[in-house]
Amino acid sequence: MQKKERFEKFINYFKEHSPNAETELHYSNPYELLVAVILSAQCTDKRVNITTPSLFQRFPSPYELAKASVEEVFDYIKSISFPNNKAKHLVGMANILIGEFKGEVPSDVEDLQKMPGVGRKTANVISSVIFNQPAMAVDTHVFRVSKRIGLVTQTANTPLAVEKQLMKYIPSEYVHVAHHWLILHGRYICVARSPKCGECPLTSFCWYYGKYVK
Repeated sequence: MQKKERFEKFINYFKEHSPNAETELHYSNPYELLVAVILSAQCTDKRVNITTPSLFQRFPSPYELAKASVEEVFDYIKSISFPNNKAKHLVGMANILIGEFKGEVPSDVEDLQKMPGVGRKTANVISSVIFNQPAMAVDTHVFRVSKRIGLVTQTANTPLAVEKQLMKYIPSEYVHVAHHWLILHGRYICVARSPKCGECPLTSFCWYYGKYVK
């Protein structure tokens, strides 16, 4: 199957069955999503959602967070993976958000990456989810699923390589939602160990299924 046809089948399926896919992180404004995405690195969304309510109650905006000590922030996020580093990142992020961006989360991926704890993946999430920009955040789910389905080549060994190949074939108007299609499919069906191919609706055009399961 040609790659273009595989992309078309992938997009057409999810357009029909999951047109409004979105992040499972809980947030009510751009600042809260930025905090949640920083916390979600190598941590489950479920754990982040358990942790953030009390954090947001204590630090409802970057102005309160910027005044906090790292130790105080740590106390609120200590159940999260790598809490020491993330506490430092959150306080540093809040200070730059105020100092350079007047407390407003920027839409530009390069501007977002000026803040501690915000790499390309996190910046793409914010740009995509908040501003509906055609930015493809490649996390472990996107990396795994896009290769298994056959949307990208098996030799695409870095998140940036995967991002570039996905961006080449996914129409810009679908990029922001395709990110969630891949994540959610990887989280619940195309799991890392023992993918649930028997439940998967994509097997008719999946590279992995055709090569290793069928």
